[in-house]
Amino acid sequence: MPLYRDEAVVLRTHKLGEADRIVTMLSRQHGKIRAVAKGVRRTASKFGSRLEPFMVVDVQLYEGRSLDIVTQAESIGAYGAEIMNDYASYTAASAMVETADKVTDDNGSLQQYLLLVGALRSLARHEHEASLTLDSFLLRSLSIAGWAPSFVDCAVTGAPGPHTAFVVQLGGVVADEVAPPGAPRLDAQTIGLLAALLAGDWRVADAAEERSRSQASGVIAAYTQFHLERSLRSLQHVERGVQA
Repeated sequence: MPLYRDEAVVLRTHKLGEADRIVTMLSRQHGKIRAVAKGVRRTASKFGSRLEPFMVVDVQLYEGRSLDIVTQAESIGAYGAEIMNDYASYTAASAMVETADKVTDDNGSLQQYLLLVGALRSLARHEHEASLTLDSFLLRSLSIAGWAPSFVDCAVTGAPGPHTAFVVQLGGVVADEVAPPGAPRLDAQTIGLLAALLAGDWRVADAAEERSRSQASGVIAAYTQFHLERSLRSLQHVERGVQA
């Protein structure tokens, strides 16, 4: 079937030649797609603006040998402009799409697709602080990928919590008996925030103090980069709240 249609989120783009662009998308049904959008950098292009990062599109493509060809694109979620007009939202969204790109293979993941679409929609609508939306996305994306952290029971022994030592390499909070010397300690408020972000409990997350948010963000960034086995270039630019 050389011609196909799907819903997709634009993750990134690269210039090709004088007027074309290579578009990398995470789709609902066809996994990760790399396609050429011909002529989209010309001002007269019919769908150039629809194939920018953070846009959700209904896209029609023609199967090519190495790269598919975009033949049509219609906006489903025009989140790009709203996100790009706010620096905090833009940097958070950049980290989201980079993460989604790294945690999904060519076969993609419907759960990752739906999570990303929901997170970008939330950013565009400014439903929560951008850094909180990002941190929740990172925890949930890693969980879908098979790296769910433990914030209650010991990640090593399963001993019931609460525990205060958090060890990235061991998968979350751990009991004192197995905690390495010098393991970071988290207070109850920070652990509660981390659990809320993982569960999507926004009542708790939105009410968290700035100190807890800052500490949780550091833990999540370290946990994310450990499991991805590489740094997220966009994460260093994310705008965070002022530490208390």
